[in-house]
Amino acid sequence: MQIERIIRRPLVLTEKGNALREGENKYLFEVARDANKQEIKLAVETLFKVSVVGVNTLIVRGRLSRMGRGHAKRQNWKKAIVQVKAGETIDLGGSAAEEGSEG
Repeated sequence: MQIERIIRRPLVLTEKGNALREGENKYLFEVARDANKQEIKLAVETLFKVSVVGVNTLIVRGRLSRMGRGHAKRQNWKKAIVQVKAGETIDLGGSAAEEGSEG
C-alpha cells in the first residue's frame, strides 16, 4: 500500500485528541481500514520525519442516519493513536487557525 494512502487525515478538533497531544505526546489519525500498525508507523515516520514509539488502532463504528423514512449507515473507519518520541512534535497546522479565531 502506498504511504500517502495510509493516513487519510489527522483528527485535530477533539478534546481527547488535544489532551493526548499535550499530555502524552500522542496524535490521532484516520487511517485506511486495511492498514496495519507497521504500515501506519512507517507512514508517520516518513511523512512527518519523527520517531514513533507506539501505535494503537481501533475501528470506529459508523453511525446510523435517517433522511425522512429512509435509513442508512455510515461506513466504519479506523482510528490510529500514534505516540511520538519525547521532545518531538508533529505540526498539524491547527495552531494558525486557533490564533486567528482569538481576534
